[in-house]
Amino acid sequence: MTHKLLIANRGEIALRIQRACRKLGIPHVQACSQADQEARYVREADQSICIGPARARDSYLNIPALVYAARATGADMIHPGYGFLSENADFAAAIEAEGLIFVGPPASAILAMGNKVRARQAMIAAGVPCIPGSPGPLPPDAGEIRRIAQGIGYPVIVKASGGGGGRGMRVVATEVELDDAVALTREEARTAFGNPELYMERYLTTPRHVELQVLCDGQGNGVHLGDRDCSMQRRHQKVIEEAPAPGVPRALIERVAARCLDACKAMGYRGAGTFEFLYENDELFFIEMNTRLQVEHPVTEMVTGVDIVEAQLRIAMGEPLGLTQADVGFSGHAIECRINAEDPATMLPSPGRVSEWQPPAGEGLRVDTHLHEGYEVPPHYDSLVAKLIAHGPDRATAIARMEAALAATRVAGIATNIPLQARLMRDAAFRAGGAGINYLETKMKAEAGA
Repeated sequence: MTHKLLIANRGEIALRIQRACRKLGIPHVQACSQADQEARYVREADQSICIGPARARDSYLNIPALVYAARATGADMIHPGYGFLSENADFAAAIEAEGLIFVGPPASAILAMGNKVRARQAMIAAGVPCIPGSPGPLPPDAGEIRRIAQGIGYPVIVKASGGGGGRGMRVVATEVELDDAVALTREEARTAFGNPELYMERYLTTPRHVELQVLCDGQGNGVHLGDRDCSMQRRHQKVIEEAPAPGVPRALIERVAARCLDACKAMGYRGAGTFEFLYENDELFFIEMNTRLQVEHPVTEMVTGVDIVEAQLRIAMGEPLGLTQADVGFSGHAIECRINAEDPATMLPSPGRVSEWQPPAGEGLRVDTHLHEGYEVPPHYDSLVAKLIAHGPDRATAIARMEAALAATRVAGIATNIPLQARLMRDAAFRAGGAGINYLETKMKAEAGA
C-alpha cells in the first residue's frame, strides 16, 4: 500500500522527518502556519498546506485543522514530531477515529503515561524502580497528606499528575511548609493543566537525569537503544545531552531497560518512547515516560546506527520491528548541544533575520537544522534552531570535536546560546562527567551574583 505523510510540526524536526520520508520514498505534506509559509523547508517539501495563523493554538495545536489538512491532501499518516500535539491523546484519538495512522503509540498509551500517577502505578506493576512516594493521588484531607509525607520522609516534592516542563511542582523541606505548598501547587495544576490532581515523591537532592530509549512495534517486539544523560539543564530545560550516560553501570541499564520493555508490552506500546529516570547513589528511579520522539534522539542514533525516525515510520506502516536486542550494538560516545535563538545570559528569545549561517563540518559531526541565510526566526515558537551532534570513539574525543564545532559555527543577525555551550565544553565538572541536574542552574546563579 502506498502511504502519504502529513508532517504536523515545524522547524528542524519537520526537516528531519522530511529526510526520512525521502529515504523511504514516502510522499509528504508539510503543514505550516502563516508565519512559516515562506521558510525554505516548507517551500522545498513535496507539498505544503497552511493550517492557520502564526499563533500555535490556531495552527500547530489546532486538531481539526490538522485532520482536515490530512484529508484535503490525501495523507493517510500524520507525524507529530515533538512538542505541540505529540503527546496529546485527544489528537491521537482524533486521527484514529478518522481512520488515519498516527505515527506514535495508541491514544490509550499516551493517556496512561500522560497522567503521572497512573504511569507510576504501571511502572511499579512492571517492576520498574520508582522513587518512594504516595500510592496514588493525594487525598483532600490535609492531615492524611501530612501522614503520607512523614512516611516518605522529608524533603518531598509535590507534583501535578498532568504536569510537565518543570511546571506544577514544589519542593517541601519540612512539615510546616506542606499545607501551603499543596494548596499552591493544586491551584497551579488546575489553572495550567485543567487537572488539580497531585501526587508526592521523596525529593532527591543530587540526582542526575538519565533516560532510556525504546522502540516497539505493537506486535510483541521491542528493543532498547541504550541510555542518555540529560543532566545539564537550566530552568528544567535540557541544554546538553549525551550517550551513553558517563559512569552509570551497564548492568543497571540492561536490568532496568528489560523492565521498561515489559511495561511497554503490557500497555501495547507502539513506536519510539523514552523512559526518564533520576539517578542517585547507583540507583535509577522512574519519573515519567515520553511517548514521542525526543529532541535528543540523534545522540542515540550516532552510537547505535539505528535511524529512529525511519523506524517510527516503518512501524506506523505495520512493519515488524526487524531488530532483536542482539542486533543493537553501541559504539563510542555522542554529545548534542541545543542551539537556541536566545541571549546566552538571560535566555530571552532572539527572533530576527539570519544574516549569516555557517555550520561546522568535520569528522564525527552532524548538524540538524532548518537555518539558512535570510531565514526569519519567528517570535511565536520555541527558540530551538539547530542541534550540533559530535561523535567519537570515546567521550574525550566527542568533547574535543564539539568544542571545534562550536568554534567553527557562525551565526549573525540573531543571538544564540553558542557562547554558553562553548563554556560548558571547557567546564571542569562537565568534562569530568556526572554533574547533577542542579549543577548548571547553581553555577549560573552564583556567577550572576558574583
